Amino acid sequence: MRYSVLTICLAAALAGGCQRDAAPTAEPATPAAAAPATADARLDEHSYAQPDKVRTQDLALALKVDFDAKTLSGSATYTLEWLDPKATQLVLDTRDLTIEKVVGEREDGKWVDLPFALAPEDETLGSKLTIEAPQRNPRIRVTYTTSPEASGLQWLTPAMTEGKKTPFMFSQSQQIHARSWVPLQDTPMVRFTYTAKVTSPQDVMVLMSADNDPNAARDGDYTFSMPQKIPSYLLAIAAGDLVFKPISARSGVWAEPTAVDKSVAEFADTEKMIQANEALYGPYRWDRYDMLVLPPSFPYGGMENPRLSFITPTVITGDKSLVALIAHELAHSWSGNLVTFATSKDAWLNEGFTSYVENRIIEELYGKERADMENVIERNELASEFKTIDPSLQVLSLKPGTLKDPDGSSSATVYTKGAWFLQFLEQRFGREVFDPFLKGYFDHFAFQSIPTTTFLEYLKANLIDKHPGKVTMAEVEQWVYEPGVPDSAPKTASPRFDAVDAARKAWLDAGTLPDAKLSAGWTTQEWVHFLEGMPETLSVDQLSALDAAYRFTGTPNGEIAQRWYPLAVRSGYTRANDAIAAFLQTIGRRKLIMPTYEALVKTPEGLKLAEETFAKARPGYHPITTGSVEGVIAKAKAPPAAK
Repeated sequence: MRYSVLTICLAAALAGGCQRDAAPTAEPATPAAAAPATADARLDEHSYAQPDKVRTQDLALALKVDFDAKTLSGSATYTLEWLDPKATQLVLDTRDLTIEKVVGEREDGKWVDLPFALAPEDETLGSKLTIEAPQRNPRIRVTYTTSPEASGLQWLTPAMTEGKKTPFMFSQSQQIHARSWVPLQDTPMVRFTYTAKVTSPQDVMVLMSADNDPNAARDGDYTFSMPQKIPSYLLAIAAGDLVFKPISARSGVWAEPTAVDKSVAEFADTEKMIQANEALYGPYRWDRYDMLVLPPSFPYGGMENPRLSFITPTVITGDKSLVALIAHELAHSWSGNLVTFATSKDAWLNEGFTSYVENRIIEELYGKERADMENVIERNELASEFKTIDPSLQVLSLKPGTLKDPDGSSSATVYTKGAWFLQFLEQRFGREVFDPFLKGYFDHFAFQSIPTTTFLEYLKANLIDKHPGKVTMAEVEQWVYEPGVPDSAPKTASPRFDAVDAARKAWLDAGTLPDAKLSAGWTTQEWVHFLEGMPETLSVDQLSALDAAYRFTGTPNGEIAQRWYPLAVRSGYTRANDAIAAFLQTIGRRKLIMPTYEALVKTPEGLKLAEETFAKARPGYHPITTGSVEGVIAKAKAPPAAK
């Protein structure tokens, strides 16, 4: 998934080897001295499941899409591996599901009713579903219906789509939202294959994170298969007025008819990205890599659902300046989807590795200069975020109990610090050594879910010990277990940003706008850097001058809007208010809109505008976005804490 390092996800509860397919979660290595001695890397504190006793090997879904009721209904059938000879219960994670019936398959092939109990709901974890299976049935089936308010599903009316003709539905399962639309062992420690049969109205196309056929007929009756084992957060479904256009023989774009051509043009380099990654880290192992361009309400930049990455339309700018997001979601096909974190405490194993690989792809296709600019932007944002967040969230491997909600990790830590650590290793060992090591890591742990301790054990044996004198384990442990960024972190400079800094300083000092010949060639990254370097506030006259010259207000570029509108709010530039309201009502991507909401709620006038705008925008927001905005507004309206 791609967040921004500016986004600290609010805890608004509603944010390999020779046995690759069958391998259980790797045993943790002995924790380093700095690691918490009581940490159990095999325990997922955000799941009720008991994967040490029984594990799902295959999931078979049979679902009906009901746009009127805003529900999915049907059944989930689990093929089980009973590991503990004394276990007679299957414990599943659920959230807001109506459980109608549970049956188990006997040895003679007949299905019989099984007793079950649904526990009271926990605000974060949902409800534990306990199924009594004294016969340790090889297959168990649960019949259920989702809630219209399922946290992992969004239902859009035709008016909320680009085409305005057909309703739309899509899922967002990460981190623990799959349990809101499928009862299952909702932990990355459990990997399974799956099949699905989905019925829907005939005027919609249904897609899943599986073997979508580019030539499939739109007939309301769809079947899917995912033969590679995946964790639950990579389950995905979407339904709407969707058409397909290819980019290459193994990649293409699904989108609404009005959006597909511009999406294909923007993402035309996808096949080159796949080839660049294969050259570095080995073959792409998921057969196809397609992208689904979602409506603007999608709460994230992208989601790495295997075979079908979900992509926000906000990266379609016409100049390919934001396609690092495509590189990121593609990179997850190696780091995250192939080798997966065992629990959310180790999220950096997914996102830090992916951010590192993303930057290598950008360098390969677009040059080191652009890759360096991306690094500088992200590290500047990390520095800003680390000024305010709890140091306990600044370590790569979190202590148990640190995250009440797995959506609450620091994106600056798991994305940027994680990638920075890998660049540190790359520079110390050299790419001629580090690249083969990383490729070997992906091969060795392919289709496994591992904790940080297992990675560190592999790192020590296959890189540190084989090349003595380059890096010590003490340095590694500082990166992994201590807050902040070590002094040994490699620095990245950008001559193009130096020129932007000089132009900004000249304007702030003397009111001289950058030479038009210079600024006309600036990329999105340079404009972002130009705005991020501004003082906390400017005068209305200064903002008017910038707006007259560059038309920031009303910009279609969300990355620029994300920086411009908070600056306008802080500076009292009220003539941007109409454009701000329109932007917040059009876009549901949290990274882009939350900085503006956070700026608005700091004054009574801004809070009023935030509440009025949110009331209009709310029907088109995803539940995850709604929870984030509600949290910011509620915090602003709460009475001051008593001293």
